[in-house]
Amino acid sequence: MLDLKFIRENSDKVKQGLQAKRVSLDLDSLLTLDEERRKLIGQIDDLRKEQNKANDEISRLLKNKADPKAKITAMKAIAVQIGEREPHLKELEQKMNEILLTVPNLPHPSVPVGGPEANQIVRTWGTLPAFDFAPKTHIEIAESLDIIDFKRAAKLSGSNFILFKKVGALLERALVNFMLDLHTREHGYVEVMPPVLVNRHSMTGTGQLPKMEEDMYRLKDEDLFLIPTAEVPVTNIHREEILDESDLPIYYTAYTPCFRREAGSYGKDTKGLIRVHQFDKVELVKFVRPEQSYEELERLVADAEKVFQKLGLPYRVVKLASGDLSFAAAQCYDIEAYAGGVNRWLEVSSCSNFEDFQARRANIRFKSKDSKKSAFVHTLNGSGIALARAVVAILENYQTPDGEVMIPEVLRPYMGDKTRIAYDHS
Repeated sequence: MLDLKFIRENSDKVKQGLQAKRVSLDLDSLLTLDEERRKLIGQIDDLRKEQNKANDEISRLLKNKADPKAKITAMKAIAVQIGEREPHLKELEQKMNEILLTVPNLPHPSVPVGGPEANQIVRTWGTLPAFDFAPKTHIEIAESLDIIDFKRAAKLSGSNFILFKKVGALLERALVNFMLDLHTREHGYVEVMPPVLVNRHSMTGTGQLPKMEEDMYRLKDEDLFLIPTAEVPVTNIHREEILDESDLPIYYTAYTPCFRREAGSYGKDTKGLIRVHQFDKVELVKFVRPEQSYEELERLVADAEKVFQKLGLPYRVVKLASGDLSFAAAQCYDIEAYAGGVNRWLEVSSCSNFEDFQARRANIRFKSKDSKKSAFVHTLNGSGIALARAVVAILENYQTPDGEVMIPEVLRPYMGDKTRIAYDHS
C-alpha cells in the first residue's frame, strides 16, 4: 500500500499515477477523510491534555486537603467527550484503510505510459522454428501422442483443467525439477515448499485482496484461499517481521500448483493449455534493500531467461506499459515464449518490482545496522517459470514431421535419458 503521508503530500503525483494505470478512484474522498481524522485526533489529544492537567490538579488538591469534587466532575466530563469521539475516529480509520487497500502502486518513472499498445520489446533471444511441414498445435500433438487427456480432465473438474499422463506427466515433473535445480544450484535461491491454502491476511499482504477476490478460489466453510501463485505464501513468510540488514538479500524459490478462476476472461482460449484454472509454476521471490531493488529486478529477469535459454526456446522480454501493470507492481517485465504451432508469443513469466508496496501491507521491515532504525524492504517476484504454456512451446517448437516431439537436451537426464516423446502403445 502507499504511505498515507506520501499520498497527502503528493496528491497530484498519485492522481497521475492512477491515471497512468487506468484506475478510476476517488482519491479526494480519502484526503477528506484524512483531514477529518487528523482534526479529530487533534481534538482528542487536546482533551487528553486537559484530562492530564485536571488529574494533576486533583492530586494537588488532595495533597492540600482541599475538596476535589469540582475537578473530578470536570475530568469525568472530559472523559465523556473523549469517549464520544474515539468510536468516530475508529470508524474513520477503518474507512480510510478500506480505500487505501484499493489504491494501486504507482508506476516507476521509467515505465512507458499507455496500455498494452505501449509495451516495449526490450530484447529477443533464439531463432524461431522453421518447419518444412504443416506444424500442429499442442492440442493435436498431445492428443495424438496420448500424453494429455483434456476430455477426462473436463469430466473430473470441468473445462480448463489438465490431466497429464504417461510421458506428459513425466515432462511436467522434469520441468519442475530442472528449474528448481537451476535456481538453487546456479542462482542462489533457497527452496521452500509452502502451503497452497492461505488466509485473508496473506492474500491482502501481497495485494490480491480485496481487488481480485472474484478471480480466486475460496473455501466455503473457512476463510482460506487456494493460491494464485507461490508469490503469496512465500512473500508472507516474513509478514510482521523485522529482518536484520545483514540477512538481505533473501532469495526464495518454490514449486506450487496455482489456481485461478479467470473470472474476467470468459470465452478466451477455452481449449488446450494456454488458459487454465490450475497450473504448475516455479516462483522466484526476493527481499532486498530499497536502493538495490531495480538492480535485483534485472537479475531476476536474467534468472528467468536462463530457463528458456537452457530449454532452447525462443523468447522475447517485454517491458510493460503503465496500463498493463498489475495492481501491486511498480515495474514489470514479461517474458514471452514463441509457440510455433499456434504462431503466437505466449506470456510464460512476469518479473515485477513492488518496491515497498507489499512490504507496507504485510509489515515486512529490516533494521539498518548503521542507523538502528527499521525501514520497509522491497519485494520482487517472478515466474521461473510458469507451466503449462512452457509445455505448449516445447511441444510445438520441438515437433517433428512424423508427429513426435524431441525432448530438450537439458531435460533428458530428468526423463530417463529419453530423447523424444513418441506414442506409447502400452
